[in-house]
Amino acid sequence: MLTEILGSQHNEPGGFRAISRGLSAATPPVNRKNGRRPRRGRRIAAGCDPSGVECSIASHSGGVAALNPRLMAGVPPGQKTGPMNCERLAIGLLMLLPLVSGCQRTAAEISVPTTPAVDSPAPKKTTASDIEPVRIDEPGATPAGMCWIPGGTFVMGTDDPKFPDEMPAHTVTVDGFWMDETEVTNDQFREFVEATGYQTVGERKPKREDFAGQVADIAAIPEENLVAGSICFNSKFDPKTLTKDHPLWPYQVWKYEPGANWQHPEGTSSNLDGRGNHPVVHVSWDDAMAYCRWKGQRLPTEAEWEYAARGGRAGEEYPWGNDRTPNGEWRGNIWQGEFPLKNSGDDGFLQSSPVKTFPPNDYGLYDLSGNVWEWCYDWYQPDYYAVSPDRNPPGPAESFDPLEPTIPKRVERGGSFMCSDNYCIGYRVAARMKGDAMSGSFHLGFRTVRIPRATAE
Repeated sequence: MLTEILGSQHNEPGGFRAISRGLSAATPPVNRKNGRRPRRGRRIAAGCDPSGVECSIASHSGGVAALNPRLMAGVPPGQKTGPMNCERLAIGLLMLLPLVSGCQRTAAEISVPTTPAVDSPAPKKTTASDIEPVRIDEPGATPAGMCWIPGGTFVMGTDDPKFPDEMPAHTVTVDGFWMDETEVTNDQFREFVEATGYQTVGERKPKREDFAGQVADIAAIPEENLVAGSICFNSKFDPKTLTKDHPLWPYQVWKYEPGANWQHPEGTSSNLDGRGNHPVVHVSWDDAMAYCRWKGQRLPTEAEWEYAARGGRAGEEYPWGNDRTPNGEWRGNIWQGEFPLKNSGDDGFLQSSPVKTFPPNDYGLYDLSGNVWEWCYDWYQPDYYAVSPDRNPPGPAESFDPLEPTIPKRVERGGSFMCSDNYCIGYRVAARMKGDAMSGSFHLGFRTVRIPRATAE
C-alpha cells in the first residue's frame, strides 16, 4: 500500500505517472451526462472473459509508464530531492515510475471482453428462472496445490462509509472453482521462467519509444536513466524530513531500485537464497497473466477472491473471524507499529514470510490477510459494486480511478506486510486496492484459479 487518499481511497504504484506529468493541474472537465471525467492517455482496448483462461490486455499510445521530469532533466536515479512540496513531490517520484517495455500485444493475440462498462445501463439482475444451477460439487480430482471452493452466495463489500469503494454491501453468487492454496512462490515462478524463458517487467530495460505520447520529447530522456528495476521500500528515509501534510506523503518512503526484480527483491545485492517458498513479488499484472496462461489457469475475479477469502464466514472482518489477534496470536503477516517509522515484527517477520506460516481459512487457503498483495482479474472502478451483476461478476470493462484517471488499474486484494493499523488496514477481507497494471513492487504477488470445463450433457 503506497498511499491513503480521501480517507479510504488507496493507491498502489502507478499514481506516479499522473503526478509526474502534472495531470492534476490539467484535469479534464466532468462529463455532464454521466458525471465522469473523460479518459486520457492510454485507452484500454480489451480485458477478457474470466470464464476462460486466455486473458490479456491491450492499450494504445505505447501502453507503458511515462517517465517524469527527472528523466527529462537527467537527474540520476537515487538522488535526493529535498523537502516535501507539490512541485518537488512530482520530481521526487521520478524513478518510482513503473518502467515497462515490451508489454504490448496485437489485437489478434487478445481475448476481447464481454463485460459491461460502468457508464452503461446497469446489467439485468439474474433470477432463478434464467440461470443454471450454481456449481457447488467438485467436478473432478483436485489439482495439486489447489483447493476446491464450492459455489454459493455471499454478501460482498461493506456499508461502512469509511470505505466508500467497498460500498454498497451486495449479494453475489459465484460458481465453484479451484484456487491455489497459497500465493505463487518463487520456486513455482522459477519453474515457469525456466520452461518459457519469460522476462518480467522489472527485468526489461525500457526504451525511449516506450514513452511516446507520455512525455513531450522522448529524445531528451538520458540513456543512463533507462534502467531496469522496480519499486521498493526506502528503509533509509530521513524521519526528520518526513511530512504528512499531503495525501501522497507515503511516496517519500518508496524508491525506484535499479536492478530490483523477482530474483533480486531488494536490488542487485539481494537474491532468493532461503526464499524459495516465499511469494514471488515484483510481478506486473501481465507477468502474472503470463504465468496463468502457462498453467492453463487465470487470476481470480475480485468476487471470487473475496468469496474464497471469507471461507464461508458471513460478515466477518478477517478470514478467521472478527478478532485480529485471537488469543493474542498473529494470524497474518502485517506491519506492527506506526507506519512507516517502526515495525516491531511481533508476528515474526519484517518482510514476506514463507507461505503456510500462518493457519489457513476454513477453505484451506493461506495468506489471505497480509504477506503480499494479490493481483485480481478485474479492472478497478470505485463504484462498480453499484451496478455489478449478481452472478459471477467479471469486473468493469475498463479502468477508471477518479484520483488518477489516466492510469489503467487492476484490483489488488489481501493486504501485505506493509499494512498497519494506522495506515491502510488492507488485510480485511472486504478491503480493495488498485494498482498500475503494468508495474510490480516488492510487496505484490498473486495466486491463480482454475475453472472447471463445461461438459456435454
